[in-house]
Amino acid sequence: MCLIKQPIFILNKVSVVSFENVDVLQDENVVLSGVHFNLAPAETCYIIGKSGSGKTSFLKTIYGSLPIRTGKASVAGFHLHNLEEKNIPMLRRKIGMVFQDFILFDDWSVGKNLMYILEATGWKDRTQMHSRVLQVLNMVGLAGHEKKNVSVLSGGEQQRVVIARALLNNPPVIIADEPTGNLDPDTSDEILYLLNRLAREFSTSIIIATHDYRLIQKFPARVYKCESGSLTEVS
Repeated sequence: MCLIKQPIFILNKVSVVSFENVDVLQDENVVLSGVHFNLAPAETCYIIGKSGSGKTSFLKTIYGSLPIRTGKASVAGFHLHNLEEKNIPMLRRKIGMVFQDFILFDDWSVGKNLMYILEATGWKDRTQMHSRVLQVLNMVGLAGHEKKNVSVLSGGEQQRVVIARALLNNPPVIIADEPTGNLDPDTSDEILYLLNRLAREFSTSIIIATHDYRLIQKFPARVYKCESGSLTEVS
């Protein structure tokens, strides 16, 4: 177990993610000011806004890529406002990441892609690792796909592999940045059904940044909008 110099406490014991009056910075410039944001266990919410409005900067702040210098924030028990750089990898093990562009090794098998992440996050027992790979593939409806090359999978199947990868370390929160941006509407619906089912069954909180308002109408949840330097909850 790693020892952390400063004690870690959750700001709001019922929140997986909590921001209190936080300024979100990008290259020392304030992108979003005075952010207040809370996400409960098993809750899904959307982040919307035009390109350049601060959506990506907000997500980067959540997983420790951008620093917090004003206000207070916690994610999965880690205080972001006094988080030491050496503890950022520990924070990221508590966050599953799902991206629009998949970021998979196309010439590797599905299983090898997932085993690579387990190795990178400190797993040692090969039997346990193999068992976890099979488990998450079953969770996303890809049982029996572990030996298939990523390159032969459809876009929807590849995104399911990405979601399986995000689940490997059983994170309390998943960040999905335009997770359906490269998918057709029917496949996009399948991915949102899957994310919503995971939230219900495993109490996983999910933040979805999207431009696809059709998804918001079909899978309603709280919506926050980045606009004019603010992050505001909207109807």
